[in-house]
Amino acid sequence: MTMPAKVFVDTNILLRSTILQFPDYATVKPFVDRYIARGDELWISGQVVREYFNQTTRPQSFMQPMTGAQIDAQYKKLRAVFNVANETEAVVEQFVELLQTHPTRGKQVHDANLVATMLVYGIDTLLTLNVDDLKRFSDKITLISPVNES
Repeated sequence: MTMPAKVFVDTNILLRSTILQFPDYATVKPFVDRYIARGDELWISGQVVREYFNQTTRPQSFMQPMTGAQIDAQYKKLRAVFNVANETEAVVEQFVELLQTHPTRGKQVHDANLVATMLVYGIDTLLTLNVDDLKRFSDKITLISPVNES
């Protein structure tokens, strides 16, 4: 029997596994459900929560923006399933170190922050749809996508 793993969930996976209207829900939801069924610890961070609600509170062609009450209810649902990693001083220090060792610029610094959070919390696996954007960190973490899952 396999020991439960700590697995970090990127925003793109979180959105598509929890919001029925999001594109690729039918593919991503069962992908995440397998990790839940295995008993793995699923993790997100404050950054992921902010990005999640950035996407769900703005007009989309496939869904209406969430209201304040819906945000509250959805966050409670997320907290029932996902652990939330806090951005501590240790995360910031790891982030700055990664920026030195893994050249990263512009919007890609958000990726470095996710990886820094993972490293501080002892999480080595990231579920993401952005494998190409994050492959620069493949010496530090394992990237798994429903698109390339074997």
